[in-house]
Amino acid sequence: MITMRETFTEITSAALDEDERLAVVLADISADRFTGAAVRHPHRVLNVGIREQAMIGVAGGLALTGMRPIVHTIVPFLVERPFEQLKLDLNHQGVGAVLVGTGASYDYPSAGRTHMGPGDVALLDTLPGWTVHVPGHPDEVPPLLRSALRGDDLVYLRLSDRVNDAALGVGPGWQRVRRGGRGVVLAVGPMLRPVLAATALLDVTVLYTPTIRPFDGAGLRAAVHDAAPEVVLVEPYLSGTSSAQVGEALADLPHRIRALGVRRDRELRAYGTSDEHEAAHGLGPAALAGTIGAFLGG
Repeated sequence: MITMRETFTEITSAALDEDERLAVVLADISADRFTGAAVRHPHRVLNVGIREQAMIGVAGGLALTGMRPIVHTIVPFLVERPFEQLKLDLNHQGVGAVLVGTGASYDYPSAGRTHMGPGDVALLDTLPGWTVHVPGHPDEVPPLLRSALRGDDLVYLRLSDRVNDAALGVGPGWQRVRRGGRGVVLAVGPMLRPVLAATALLDVTVLYTPTIRPFDGAGLRAAVHDAAPEVVLVEPYLSGTSSAQVGEALADLPHRIRALGVRRDRELRAYGTSDEHEAAHGLGPAALAGTIGAFLGG
């Protein structure tokens, strides 16, 4: 199966040939994947070296001239390291860009904690106006990416090597994958695979989305109305990142929520594999089945 990252680079390289408004800004990461495009478009494939703050500054400058910058590197180097530049050079300037991060929360554990980025979506939540896509399958990347390239807004596309068994639709809002009566389980992006395995014997509604911002509060309300006001939120980044959005959507309804994701109580700095990190965060099918079952009362 072609990876999300490979899908991104192929589509972007082709899009550069078709739209002179587009420019790619890199900080060494994936520069080898854009060598052909750089030869064809030397003024629109820009590698600033290992200078992530400058990368965002360059993107902001390009956007101010009317171009559509596509900024790409590993998640912690794209969001955490240059966060002040995201705030000042994009948000405060009122310009848009497409940020494409690879590595997700723990796809590269062999590189250590420096290459893990579980706090990215929570950090972007401190800035207004961002659309956040978290595809769960490589086949979901093309429509999300092409839509982002056509726009002028702020878009974050979070790529991962953790994938679901099949692609689903990428329309806005929650998609119902399974219907049940005891509660609603929200699976974001690649969390659908373990969630479906974990809830196979549970009487719950499972909702899925590859677009978590803007948050589909109306879709959640409808699902809770049809099932029960017991909500389990399963996200592939910092646990509880979307808890406030769930609470706001259900503000006038008595409800309970259990938020699951990358642990907040301590950092997992051990190397290991991504499967081992998933298990350590309680995001594997067996752990999710136990947690969800206990929350719903067995």
